[in-house]
Amino acid sequence: MICALGAAVCFGTASVLQAVASRAAAEPGSDAGVDPALLLRALRQWRYLAGLALDGCGFVLQIVALRSLPIYAVGAALAASLAVTAVVAARLLGVRLSGVEWTAVGIVCAGLGMLGLASGGEGHGTGSAALTWWMLGIALGILLIGTAAGRLPEKPRALVLGLGAGCGFGVVEVTVRLIDDLSPSALLTNPAVYALLLGGGSAFLLLTSALQRGSVTTATAGMVLGETIGPALVGVVWLGDRTREGLGWLAVAGFVVAVAGALALARFGEAPQDAPEPA
Repeated sequence: MICALGAAVCFGTASVLQAVASRAAAEPGSDAGVDPALLLRALRQWRYLAGLALDGCGFVLQIVALRSLPIYAVGAALAASLAVTAVVAARLLGVRLSGVEWTAVGIVCAGLGMLGLASGGEGHGTGSAALTWWMLGIALGILLIGTAAGRLPEKPRALVLGLGAGCGFGVVEVTVRLIDDLSPSALLTNPAVYALLLGGGSAFLLLTSALQRGSVTTATAGMVLGETIGPALVGVVWLGDRTREGLGWLAVAGFVVAVAGALALARFGEAPQDAPEPA
């Protein structure tokens, strides 16, 4: 669980840096939907690069966590990165958190504590070959749907982009568990590897676009739902994730509490527009 929480700290801090960089990289008056050029411009910003470095550290910690914890526990911990973002924004950007938002931070922590007590080890299911191909198909679908969603009106666009990004991150969570043989020949022939790369890349592209356009609160709420519920179900149904004996109710309650608290902090999916940029 320590690795999962460490990943949440890395991702939560990175989102503040990347959000500021994404807005700085946006062209005035641009509303071109999902724009790969926006990602290229953002990569010229040192804050975005620092955020990517933290994302890399978080990804490594996430992989370690997924090798020892059920997907539902890791997913809830990653959603809790919004609590980290809120606290970092309060400290670095001078953002004022309301009493309700501080309560939400506490709720997230309580939910994670419940999950930590109830979670068993990772399931020993390896999934079927069909599941790996399904993950690849879903990753491709996320990219295609997300690209089309960039042309939607603002409200549905934000939700679909955020949900697509969350599903992309969810594909990463699942495919990490589907890759057992790390030899070069096995990696090259395993559809799960390509699903991981495509899902992760699509998620970053959609998230970068969502950070710059539309309702960030809506987009982030969609992302939280996409990266937690679906992967958790896959872990339980197909990969054998379980709880400690007799504590299934506590795991369900902790998952719901942690995700609900994260949703209450959805506005921290990016740095507020009126917040001063860090020096």
